[in-house]
Amino acid sequence: GKMGINVEHSWADAPVVGHMWEYVLATDCFHLGYTEEGHCKGDVNKALPHPTRLQWQFPKECQEVIKTSYVIAKQIAGDVDLHSYLFTEFGKGLIKKCRTSPDAFIQLALQLAQFRDQGLFCLTYESSMTRMFRDGRTETVRSCTSEAVAFVRAMEDTSATKAQRLALFRKAADKHQHMYRLAMTGSGIDRHLFCLYIMSKYLGVDSPFLKKVLSEPWKLSTSQTPQQQLNLVDINKFPKYVGS
Repeated sequence: GKMGINVEHSWADAPVVGHMWEYVLATDCFHLGYTEEGHCKGDVNKALPHPTRLQWQFPKECQEVIKTSYVIAKQIAGDVDLHSYLFTEFGKGLIKKCRTSPDAFIQLALQLAQFRDQGLFCLTYESSMTRMFRDGRTETVRSCTSEAVAFVRAMEDTSATKAQRLALFRKAADKHQHMYRLAMTGSGIDRHLFCLYIMSKYLGVDSPFLKKVLSEPWKLSTSQTPQQQLNLVDINKFPKYVGS
């Protein structure tokens, strides 16, 4: 069977939840096992404290805002379609043998798919982890670069040769990797711009530039979660246990 988990992640990012999910799945399936009734094996720890319900005191104004937010959140959740597709023709191993970053490969594939589906390019968001810094969370990589656009146009140009397409692909992949490294090492631009926006609000300074930049919609929002953060299961032998 398949299972899913929906997490409010203001407290942490996807790799943390993925780490936990991988541990639970691998421990249940490969280390503890299941009883004939289908329950996970293991001893009950009666010393664990029972959960207690927290009683919150909200002013009336806050209660109204919560109700409104709840209705909007339900509408957004009801408009979500999820399709999980297991691609097995090749993986990151083959991509690395071709001296290409798997992340850059996927991002360029997404740009090509987006253009073939919609007939246009769009502002693209990719999350980059900044966990090498204390309390680091994420930074944005803007994947729809000029180099990526040139590669996609070459792929759609019937007169372009394979050598030309490959050269443009490598140029676009190198650019993407460079931007990812900048984001990961604290040299991105989006969190900097957001910080300036917060300061402008605090100081009461109106900034048309920041309003325009931060209001542009991300029509293509992407991210990646590392697989096999633990060595509890070999996902090459058991690919059906890969999370998405």
